Amino acid sequence: MAEQLNASVLIVDDEEQFLDMLSKRLQTRGLRIDSTTSGADALEKISGKDFDAIVLDLSMPGMDGMEVLHRIKQDNPELQVIILTGHATLEKGVEAMKEGAVDFMEKPVDMNALLEKIGGAKNKKAVLVDERLKKRIQGIIETRGW
Repeated sequence: MAEQLNASVLIVDDEEQFLDMLSKRLQTRGLRIDSTTSGADALEKISGKDFDAIVLDLSMPGMDGMEVLHRIKQDNPELQVIILTGHATLEKGVEAMKEGAVDFMEKPVDMNALLEKIGGAKNKKAVLVDERLKKRIQGIIETRGW
């Protein structure tokens, strides 16, 4: 699947060693990776670049993953966020899904499972973008009387 998966992914995790390792492992599988250790920096990167998926750590100092998720979905509802955490609880998982996360995974992450989730996120984003564009075109047609 990795050979077929042409995706741009942002990884956000405050654990630098984990972030570097995960970034390298995904890059060797052909994904385009951008990474950061802070939620604020992640929001800046999102405003300037188009990502197919975002892999977001839940527990970070400063702006935690739930706040970053909330802000991402508020400004970019099509972006697909996969929550990745070493401190999973059922309550946090439910809260993240209600906030708009596409999935919730525990560390250490199974690479094949993560690749499948990234592929699914990319496909879901494409469908949402397509639906938004169709609605926009339909609105233009209706207002112009074509």
